[in-house]
Amino acid sequence: MKRYISRITNWPTPFPFRNLNFFMVDKERNFGSKPTKEPINNEEGNQISDMLIDGFGRKHTYLRLSLTERCNLRCQYCMPAEGVDLTPSPKLLTHNEILRLANLFVTSGVDKIRLTGGEPTVRKGIHDICSDLSSLKGLKTLAITTNGITLAKKLPMLKQCGITNLNISLDTLVPSKFEFMTRRKGHHKVIESINAAIDVGYNPVKVNCVVMRGFNDDEICDFVNLTVDKPINVRFIEFMPFDGNVWNVKKLIPYSEMLDTVAKKFPTLKRLCDHPTETAKNFQIDGHVGTVSFVTSMTEHFCAGCNRLRLLADGNLKVCLFGPSEVSLRDPLRSGAGDEELREIIGTAVKRKKASHAGMFDIAKTANRPMIHIGG
Repeated sequence: MKRYISRITNWPTPFPFRNLNFFMVDKERNFGSKPTKEPINNEEGNQISDMLIDGFGRKHTYLRLSLTERCNLRCQYCMPAEGVDLTPSPKLLTHNEILRLANLFVTSGVDKIRLTGGEPTVRKGIHDICSDLSSLKGLKTLAITTNGITLAKKLPMLKQCGITNLNISLDTLVPSKFEFMTRRKGHHKVIESINAAIDVGYNPVKVNCVVMRGFNDDEICDFVNLTVDKPINVRFIEFMPFDGNVWNVKKLIPYSEMLDTVAKKFPTLKRLCDHPTETAKNFQIDGHVGTVSFVTSMTEHFCAGCNRLRLLADGNLKVCLFGPSEVSLRDPLRSGAGDEELREIIGTAVKRKKASHAGMFDIAKTANRPMIHIGG
């Protein structure tokens, strides 16, 4: 344990990157198929309301819905050591408010909802919420992102209630490092949840791994090995700045470096064809059942294909993860606003969405909420 703490706290100095070109992937490298995005299909399953189309023609058909700010872990990249002030329960969206707003989005063209938190599985009544959401006409995908601590025992019922896709967060395969990073025990429970998800038929089971220099960058290939004989999609995520997580560029392992690490160990790594709205760059290794992906928010943003909106647990709508702007839907809802008035508020916020987020150094200096408030 002492060895891991030393490696985490002693970040390399002086600043190890001479220029930002270090962060960029060599565009001439060939990892298989040339086209990295699927052709855009103009035939949408649902008719998309103008409310969901921004000034750059992006269609926002994906809603990330935070059910709670509470969590049973205290991950260092998600919240400060002293914790965060939680929104009082009366100011959080109720079950019925969640359902009404979700229905408003779905009838306007949203066909995918992902439940986030905090930790969504600690929300009281989550099974009823999932059952009601999955019944919305026009919704094709109901996903959840979870830390996996309580998932194994809840998973059969969650699947029965309509959860179609699953992401489980796990940043280390070493129990002592897990305890240091999350400030809690429970590594074995996450592993149990991953195996349980495979056993009940989720394919793929997506495993989210935030990679940080000096903490878990030595485990990248160990994570890739999880894909050898299991339907796991390991998703390596660049470390992102949020309020209170003490982001430092020295901790960031850029996509280019992670890709090099994997390619050297697994030379049959090949690039897959990604959907235009995909947040990850996806790869397959010959002979592996699962796949490997990289979420490159910091060094190669994917804003041009963004189709995501975020509804926070307190009812605020956030059109960009890294943007500080929010607009309350809870307040007008509780003041008696009708659907058309709510659509107008949502549409106005969407139309103001910028073409892309700021660069990572500007993001680091911009006031934003802790990730636990926003929803993972």
